[in-house]
Amino acid sequence: MKKLILTLVAFGILALMGWGFYQAIYAAPTEATMGDVQRIFYYHAPHGMLCYLFFSINFVASVLVIVWRRTNPARALAADAWALSGAEVGVVFSSVVLVTGPIWARPVWGIWWTWDERLTSTLVLWLIYVSYLLVRRFSTGSGMQPTAAVLSVFGALDMPINYLANRIWRTQHPAPVIGGDADSGMAPPIAKAFVWNIVAWAAWGLAVLAIRVYIERRQQTIDGAEAEAALAAD
Repeated sequence: MKKLILTLVAFGILALMGWGFYQAIYAAPTEATMGDVQRIFYYHAPHGMLCYLFFSINFVASVLVIVWRRTNPARALAADAWALSGAEVGVVFSSVVLVTGPIWARPVWGIWWTWDERLTSTLVLWLIYVSYLLVRRFSTGSGMQPTAAVLSVFGALDMPINYLANRIWRTQHPAPVIGGDADSGMAPPIAKAFVWNIVAWAAWGLAVLAIRVYIERRQQTIDGAEAEAALAAD
């Protein structure tokens, strides 16, 4: 029964992604000014929005790790699996943003990159969480989790700056299409394709997150058993 449910979920996610692809590439009308290159929007913007979700999961879980690490180590271990997995998936999503952005910018702006507030804060956000993963990968001992948690806090502070950058400052990056001024916004066919791609990529990201948490929890169990065996051998 469990395998059947997992199979149905997998097929559902694949169907959502296929439908999102159809909406972005075929159903949505061609943008009058930019042409077909604008279709990158249906991948660039959803990944930019959803990376906030996964970095927020990392932040909340990191805080719980600090709160529980002395009073409830078992819960702290579970939270740590969510923190690590959230950072990993968030880095994948923000990497897609940093790759698709310049591909879109080159034909539209005539440049690959400009150091405006929105783009720079996005790069800083990515670097913070890459640093977090490097600390997790190469640091050992009791100081690793607090150090990683500090980086998570810096990332959480950068998220609102990144989100508000093209609302507060006049940037090369376009004005927000959601929650912007009266002149911003999307035509209904474009908004439909956009929403479908948010749903599809959110489903994919959450599925990867769940798989990654499961693998990390299994690894924690193995590591704990090995540590107990080593102590027993001594």
